[in-house]
Amino acid sequence: MTLKELERIRAKAQKELAVRGVEISPDSELKPPRPGEVRVVLRNCGQIDPERIEDYIAKDGYFALYKVLNMTPEQVIEEAKRSGLRGRGGAGFPPGQKWFFARQAVASRPAPADGTPPAYLICNGDEGDPGAFMDRAVLEGDPNSVLEGMAIAAYAMGATQGYIYVRAEYPVAVEHLQTAIPQARRLGLLGKNIFGKGFDFDVDIRIGAGAFVCGEETALIDSIEGRRGEPRPRPPFPAVSGLWGKPTSVNNVETLANIPQIFLNGADWFAGMGTEKSKGTKTFAIAGKVKNAGLIEVPMGITMREIIYDIGEGILNKKKFKAAQTGGPLGGCLPAKYLDTPIDFESLAAAGSLMGSGGLIVLDENDCMVDVARFFMDFTQDESCGKCPPCCLGTKRLLEILTRMTQAEGTAEDLQTIEYLTENISTTSLCALGQGSVNPVVTTMRHFRDEYESHVYKKFCPSGVCKGMFHYEILADVCNGCGVCRKKCPDKVIKGDKKVVHEIDLPNCIVCGDCYKACKFDAIAIRPGPTPKSRLPERR
Repeated sequence: MTLKELERIRAKAQKELAVRGVEISPDSELKPPRPGEVRVVLRNCGQIDPERIEDYIAKDGYFALYKVLNMTPEQVIEEAKRSGLRGRGGAGFPPGQKWFFARQAVASRPAPADGTPPAYLICNGDEGDPGAFMDRAVLEGDPNSVLEGMAIAAYAMGATQGYIYVRAEYPVAVEHLQTAIPQARRLGLLGKNIFGKGFDFDVDIRIGAGAFVCGEETALIDSIEGRRGEPRPRPPFPAVSGLWGKPTSVNNVETLANIPQIFLNGADWFAGMGTEKSKGTKTFAIAGKVKNAGLIEVPMGITMREIIYDIGEGILNKKKFKAAQTGGPLGGCLPAKYLDTPIDFESLAAAGSLMGSGGLIVLDENDCMVDVARFFMDFTQDESCGKCPPCCLGTKRLLEILTRMTQAEGTAEDLQTIEYLTENISTTSLCALGQGSVNPVVTTMRHFRDEYESHVYKKFCPSGVCKGMFHYEILADVCNGCGVCRKKCPDKVIKGDKKVVHEIDLPNCIVCGDCYKACKFDAIAIRPGPTPKSRLPERR
């Protein structure tokens, strides 16, 4: 492949895209599908055919790689650093710095005599946060942007072999990668002597079994090597001794998809977006109690209020905003006072949460924060690899306490135990999974302690979520006998004639809440205490 051949493919493919009605002007690259968005990583998703490499080339694909191969690796690393790009996988470590450390490690070793690669570049596509699908969207909709980003990163650090580690739950992403990689090889954009510059680099796919802990880079490396995915003590860091003992850089899908645009448009262009210390854009998967859920890409520094109320169009069913859970299972729950907090690495960390890979779950007034903490603890406890006791055993004890609280069995001593456990788990766990697993508990305890105390001292869930701690009661002075609640009741335990005050047969009520949600007159109230002779099954 030469530059002229690449330009010919681009010209032909642009004509084909024009026939299909796809815009190819420079301004169309960043046209936001929703107000407030700026699309860099997602620029091609939904615009091109991900199974046609020619469509990607029509959008200037692989021209950044050609440009990079005319630079020295040191210049590439410096340009990446100057752009201010930070890793989008959660920790926010600059990828240029990772490449620099790996390149130093490669230079300090003799060339492998057995013909194995001197270093490895790994794309981390093991996206495991509940409700998050940013990496999946990129791998499915624009796989070549990741391949080009990997080739640029590999050139900078001195790697000749790359691996994309992707979850087995993403079959379409795997299928599109299995199409894109051979196409890139066919055109000489992967393989030997790329662009005739003497640079060799190839990519293979490794499919993960869905373990959340394999999102941690050392556990991911163990998995690729064929072992059980468990985090390793550090140092040595992967940049020094990673995959099969070689210098290794592990970069997130979104991080790598940014790389071609940075080198096409320049570091200053990328650094012009975002905040002083958090440059560029960030993808988020908005989920939960928001009207316009889905995948967005916004500049760093945008506020949570703008995301939820402008892009997300506000809270469902005219409910009040209660909290936003950012950063996935290892992130924190931030209440309304943080709505105007800028979304960047430093601001979220100062608020007690984190950026994570970009999950954002919106909670409303009907959500119980104790139950939210229990939900995330149940997830992280189940995903703990079991290697270190603080995480394996500590999260188990926390889950037991939170479960008791939601079943009206919590004690005052439990509140103290939670504080003791969260502090010790966060400071003594081996990897980020254990260290961050307590964040949902810590932040809900800090900002919603009154709900914990209500569960413990009053044996009452104010939000009406923890069944067995409350029952529903029809207010005689408000009920007008419209009959909507009676029609919605799945077990037909609400009695009453039309225009006559209704009553709930409490001993047979399953506390499903359908009547409460259906009543438009606020005639049904949540009362402390379980229903008499409750038929609720025991919670496991």
